[in-house]
Amino acid sequence: MSEGLLAGKVGLVFGVANKRSIAWAIAQAWAAAGATLIFNYQGERVKEDVAELAGAFGPDVAIAPCDVSREEEIASFFEFVRSKTERVDLMLHSVAFAPKQAFSEPFLQTSREVFRVAHDVSAYSLVALARETAPLMTEGGSIIAMTYYGSEKVIPNYNVMGVAKAALEASARYLAYDLGPRKIRVNCISAGATNTLAARGIAGFSTMLSHYKEHAPGGWSGDSSELGQTGVFLASDGASPITGQVIYVDGGYQIMGM
Repeated sequence: MSEGLLAGKVGLVFGVANKRSIAWAIAQAWAAAGATLIFNYQGERVKEDVAELAGAFGPDVAIAPCDVSREEEIASFFEFVRSKTERVDLMLHSVAFAPKQAFSEPFLQTSREVFRVAHDVSAYSLVALARETAPLMTEGGSIIAMTYYGSEKVIPNYNVMGVAKAALEASARYLAYDLGPRKIRVNCISAGATNTLAARGIAGFSTMLSHYKEHAPGGWSGDSSELGQTGVFLASDGASPITGQVIYVDGGYQIMGM
């Protein structure tokens, strides 16, 4: 039972776009465990959806715009955060993007601009957000980033996003080193193939998900709700000795050779 495990903690949630988002699954679990949450939304297109979802926690839940590729929006978001709380304990980074063609063309055809955008939004943003969050983690804290197995093995059509996720994981390790003396830990959750709207944009995703379901020794549903409790554990004081790690939540798929 996780009820009350995060009581009194304040968490920042980056990456909720809709009810299928992994960020939303973890946010729900954090809230159920007692955390108070502040949400970003990236662009007016998703503002209404994020506001509606966040409203499930009450009419006063704080949300604010933040395009993580724009320094001025990051600065404005954290001004907003400081107006709401003096301390932050948790931060979830569930943000990734690459132009659509990156998932349909061969990796060899990746343009310099597509490569730059994928790494800026999907990896560098963790550094930028951690830099702003760390001063608010006055009593230590937990930063969690979402990653995927395509960072270490070739997943057909995942392409430049796999390379960006590898950069994200390396960034988490270096951040864990820098922030460890402040008792801020940084970890990644590597989720199995998850049935989100973003994942459906990857060519062949349905085949990928079926493969997981067939070969994960512990079984894998592809439902984002399976990730919530791991998010709670890594956010909790019980995970205080764990930092710089990639935790696989995929029904054991990662251990399989064939």
